[in-house]
Amino acid sequence: MRLEGQVAIVTGAATGLGAAVAEGLATRGANVLVNYSRSKADAEAVVEQLRANGVDAIAVQGDVAEDADCRAIAAAALQRWGRIDILINNAAKTTRMAPHDDMEALQAEDFIASYRVNVIGAFQMIRACRSAMKAQGYGAVVNISSVSSLNGGGSSVAYTASKGALNTMSQSLARALGPEIRVNTVCPGFMATRWFTSSLGEDMLRAVIEKQENTTPLARAGKPEDVVPSILFLAAEGALHTTGAVIVVDAGFHLGPRPLPLSAKPQN
Repeated sequence: MRLEGQVAIVTGAATGLGAAVAEGLATRGANVLVNYSRSKADAEAVVEQLRANGVDAIAVQGDVAEDADCRAIAAAALQRWGRIDILINNAAKTTRMAPHDDMEALQAEDFIASYRVNVIGAFQMIRACRSAMKAQGYGAVVNISSVSSLNGGGSSVAYTASKGALNTMSQSLARALGPEIRVNTVCPGFMATRWFTSSLGEDMLRAVIEKQENTTPLARAGKPEDVVPSILFLAAEGALHTTGAVIVVDAGFHLGPRPLPLSAKPQN
């Protein structure tokens, strides 16, 4: 999966999965635009790490919920490198963690905020990159969804609903933008990132990790590095025959917990 000379945009790439994807692209030879909305210092640190891999990289601020920012992000990549080969829509938003049965915990504004980034933002970024990808005859888009889009879990109903909408939109655009542009989706499960630490605290995070290790079929708690290879596969030439796919990367969490071991002795 070598990507020498290709140009990739990764939204929300200052930390967590986005930063790990940016590094994965760089180690395979791609030049990378690291998008961020607030964490300038973190984004610049990622850029320095990418350049250490011998590729070119820049940090560009922009809120994908704003169409003008999306167009500016794409324009920055074109001005720097003259092409856009890969778009990773990783930027995401959840407004709050809320029990799914507490219908008073969320307001319309919570849904709007999640949809503006998770769905509309991804759409606007694809639209901003579409002309360049079509003109060069090739483009790969990977939208980062969530296993919650498939099982109705997640931090809130608003977040889960937005990720389900992202899956459907990805399939619509896979049909509409072919044959030049491929659009695929990756649904990660739990990943031990800084967001989880800040949201849950160290003690709760350790409890979640332990539960993942004890209940998922692969007996693993995920890290960003576990998800990156699937994203890179869909972005690279190995997936030239793949579009509209939804790949789940969650240690089998979506299957439910491992079954209890059966007794070797028949029960009377």
